[in-house]
Formats: sequence, structure tokens, C-alpha cells
Amino acid sequence: MNLLQTQGIIKEMLQKLQKDETFISELKGEQREKAFESAQEILTTTDKIIKSYIRVVKDDGRIIRIPAYRIQHNNIAGFYKGGIRYNESVSEEEVENLAVLMTLKNALHELPYGGAKGGVVINPNDYSDRELNFVSKKYVQRFAPDLGPTHDIPAPDMGTNEKIMDWMVGEYKTIHPGKNYLGAFTGKSIDNGGAKGRREATGKGTFFSYFWLVHEWAKKQNKLIFNDENEMHKMQYQKLQSFYNKHTQNKEISIAIQGFGNVGSVAALEAYTSEKLKHRVIAVSDHNVTLYNKDGINIPELVLFQSENGNLPQTPAELENIGVEADIRDREDVLTLDVEVLILAATQRQITEQNMQDVKADILVEGANSPITAMADDYLNGQGKIVIPDILVNAGGVMVSYLEWKQDRITQLYTNEETLHEMYEQMSQSCEKVFNEYFERKLDSMRQTCFRYATKKLFTLLYKHGKLF
Repeated sequence: MNLLQTQGIIKEMLQKLQKDETFISELKGEQREKAFESAQEILTTTDKIIKSYIRVVKDDGRIIRIPAYRIQHNNIAGFYKGGIRYNESVSEEEVENLAVLMTLKNALHELPYGGAKGGVVINPNDYSDRELNFVSKKYVQRFAPDLGPTHDIPAPDMGTNEKIMDWMVGEYKTIHPGKNYLGAFTGKSIDNGGAKGRREATGKGTFFSYFWLVHEWAKKQNKLIFNDENEMHKMQYQKLQSFYNKHTQNKEISIAIQGFGNVGSVAALEAYTSEKLKHRVIAVSDHNVTLYNKDGINIPELVLFQSENGNLPQTPAELENIGVEADIRDREDVLTLDVEVLILAATQRQITEQNMQDVKADILVEGANSPITAMADDYLNGQGKIVIPDILVNAGGVMVSYLEWKQDRITQLYTNEETLHEMYEQMSQSCEKVFNEYFERKLDSMRQTCFRYATKKLFTLLYKHGKLF
């Protein structure tokens, strides 16, 4: 979804909440109408958009200027929070949309944060470590007045990692001597105050949200009653029951993963090693290739290869060297394979009106931000497919970032087990309320269900804080 579509859903959810007179019942008549108009104005606009150009001296002596952004959408729920991405596709509209989604995501998961996002328009693969270090320090210098552990707390995103966060927190410390600096950035290395399990958190959370739906939620349900007007929900529920029946019969579920970075590779490994719900990972992809084997792929060997080379094997010789059997296909092929589950962990706008009719997976899991366009989302739901949205699925990273921020304040480290336990507990609560609400109230989509919860939370805070006069 783009920014206008995200804003459109916020407006729609607020309009529905306004009509629900049981929601903040003391607001009535003209007062109620004005309050919701004010909330719509606040939540569909952005608090602050900061753009700068970073001056970088390249290794060959050339000087270039690179656009960079930090956008703060809303902080009614807490300090601004959101990643910084290094990618050539970065634009002001994209960063603003991601900042809005962060506000909604944090509200949905009851995290004490608002929403922000940052971006630098570069391909990090084209830059040396010295150049990336220079870019990262310059980013902090440009935006330092608007960052901090009790104001705006960045984290890694696409194209950034713990090394870059370490560089950034080091520069923040230099700029602000004597001030608390560790909590100014999350996603740092463990030696630098980072949380154990942070790198894997988004991938593990992505897989867990899907697992929780087809295993934990499905086994709790009695037969739901659907009338003729709810054919979509009936088809979706029947598919969930068939997935759960596979579990009880010890049968494998076929799954494909688009994207093999921090999110996709971890989600693939989770599927490969899952004991409670058996899977056969038949395809994975990255920015170069799709690897396919209907009998299943050796994921641990691919994870090792990717960690050493930065990409998946691209030739039969490379596959043979690591003992992996797979056909090499075009990178887009992963989207339309005959597979039961598709995890989208690459980038935005992967399933659109151009290819939505070719998608065969029954369950689509949005590990990336906005990988399915609004039109494609409507179509897939209408076909009885289940789309588990990004705002619910990929919150593992920010959940663990919250734990990292807390541990940096109290200087007490969480163990890896404690970190994952906290994340899974929070994810379970979020999944349960969304899935229950969606199927019981027969709402239009899981995405709208998530937006409904988030806007309800945000409106309540705005009202309680006296911001709607």
C-alpha cells in the first residue's frame, strides 16, 4: 500500500468507529463529530519531515551528495520509533508511509512508541565500509537534534545492520558527551548493549504469526457458523481447518519464501526445523534467483552460503559445491509457484494487479512492508486466500527493540530465551485479538482488523490526552 491508501484506511476505520456509539459513549452529537474530524486530521498528517543531503567523500576522491530522511509521524503513544533503511528506492513518500505504518504497528501491539522512519538513497553494496561509516556518521550529525533515547529511537531496516547501528550510536555519543546514549539506537551488537536475539526477531516473529494462526488458533475453534453473505470467511476458515488437519495427520505443508535476508532466511529456517507443524520448503528466492525443488530444499546449507557470500547460489556448480539440489529459476517465479504458503520477505509491491491472478498460495504472510498492493489485497481476499498483514506479522523486531531499550536503561541484560519468550507472549496476544475479531465480526480483511485496533487505541489516547479540542 502507498501513503494515500494507508491514509484512506485510517479514515475509513475512524468513520466506522464514529458510528459505533458504544466506543467512548460520552462523546455525542456535534462534539463527537468534531472529535473524529480532529483525529482524522492528526493521524493522516505527519508531525515532522526532515530532509537533508549527506556529503560523502568516496574512496576515489569524488564528492557526492546523497538524499537522506527522518520522518516522525506521531508520538501520542510514546517516543518516536522506526528503522533506517539504505536503499536506492528510498523516497520521501515511501519513508512517510512507513512512518505511519510504524505508528499503527506500535499501537496494535500495545508498545509504548509512536511511529517514525528514516532512509538514505544508496545501494549499500556499492559502498565500501569506510564510505558506509562516513554516511552513517553524517546521518547522525544531520539528524542529531531530533534523535535520542527519550525522543526518537532508530533501529536497523533494509540495507542496515548492527554494525551500522554501532557506528551511529558511537557518533551520537560523540555529539552528546555525558548524556545517555545506549538507548538512542536499538539493533546494536550485543557487545554494544544490543539485545540477544534481535537480529532474528523479525524473521522468527513472521513465522510465528503464521504458525499461531494455523496451529494455536485453529485448534481452539469450534465450528463457526457462516451464512451465505460470508462466503469469503467460510472459505478461509475451511482452509485453516485443512491446514490444522494436516498437522494432526503429520503431513507436510509446502511453503516458499521470497527474500533471503535477515527476515526471509530466518523464517525459512524456522519452517525447516519446526517440529509442531511440519513443512517442506520447496522454494526460496533473493534479488538474483529462485531456487526450487518440489521435494524440499536444504535450508541450513543455504543459510550458511548466504551468510558467507551475501546471496543465494546462482549456478549449478555453486549448488553442487554445498550439496543442495534445486532448479535455478527467475527470481519472480517464487510468487506464482504451486505452493500452500508464501512468505513475502523481500520488499514492497511484489504482488500487484499484474500477477495477483497467478498466485496459487492459500496463505500469504507479509514479512516485508507493503509487499501486496491494495488492489491485489482485495482480490486475494475475495478469492478466499488468507493475507496476514505486515502490521501484525513483522513486529518482532520492534518488540525486541523495546526490550533492548529497556535493558539499556536499567543496564540488565535479557537472555536470548527471555527475549524470545517476551516476544512470543506479546505476539500471541496480538494474533489472538486480531484473528478472533476478524472471524467473529466477519470484517473485510485482516488488514482492516489491524487498522481498526490501532486507530481505536490511538483515538483513545488522543481523547484522553485532550488533543481533540
